[in-house]
Amino acid sequence: MTIRWGVSPIAWANDDMPELGGDITLDALLTDVKEIGFEGVELGNKFPRDPDALKPIMARYGLDIVGGWYSSNLLVRDAEAEIAAMEAHMALLKAMGSSVFILAETSNAVHGDREGGRLDSPPRLAPGDWGDFGQRLNRVAAYANEQGMRFAYHHHLGTVVETREDLNRFFGATGDHVGLVLDTGHAVYGGIDPIAVATSRPERISHVHCKDVRTERHAKFHAAGDSFLNGVVGGMFTTPGDGDYDYPAFMAALKAINYSGWIVIEAEQDPAVADPREYGQLGLDTLKRLAGDVGLV
Repeated sequence: MTIRWGVSPIAWANDDMPELGGDITLDALLTDVKEIGFEGVELGNKFPRDPDALKPIMARYGLDIVGGWYSSNLLVRDAEAEIAAMEAHMALLKAMGSSVFILAETSNAVHGDREGGRLDSPPRLAPGDWGDFGQRLNRVAAYANEQGMRFAYHHHLGTVVETREDLNRFFGATGDHVGLVLDTGHAVYGGIDPIAVATSRPERISHVHCKDVRTERHAKFHAAGDSFLNGVVGGMFTTPGDGDYDYPAFMAALKAINYSGWIVIEAEQDPAVADPREYGQLGLDTLKRLAGDVGLV
């Protein structure tokens, strides 16, 4: 696999706040995705979860299913129970020919709580809890890899893998087969340098999410003890090319490590305020141009 360009449907329809984009149909979403020029799209709440229903839809648009978020509960159940719980999601991805399995630990996450989930109070794991969590992740990732998937753990604001310290503990507690979704926006807001992660742990980078940041807006929400979802509605994220992050340097870093795989543009915004087709086009055009400049494609 070389570089392939995908998009998250979250700019059109938000899984955590279904009211955002609730009136946008799957047909409208996929028409935009295809006409913008993407090759694939991740799963979202508009997509049927029966492969017999989903396959003809995706074939009609000539788009691949890149993968899709899976919420794990490894802090409260063992690896074998998690593997059993993820069976239907795994079967759907395999049937759709997906190559990546994206997982985030959400048993104590606060990012989905708009009223009470504060940006300044993410859940933390005690040092003594990382061993069991890492062992369970090792087993689940090995299973996903055995199924032909690139396992990709999604670090995320409001979860137990958010900060640079969390990510270092994650690396220390898991083997190299436990890959990572390197998400630029969540990294920056978590105090993580995406370029440093790419260059120091290239063997871990299984999947890439590119969203841009508006750091002043995030700082205000964080200082006020506001929630992740209010930050999303308030525009703390945007598409590459419309924010503060140094994407030319990031594309150069991906070239330096010979990254091969999906680059997924993801802009968690209110589609009534930020037209997803307009912003999706800007993101794809920006990253394709920058990737071309450094010889990534």
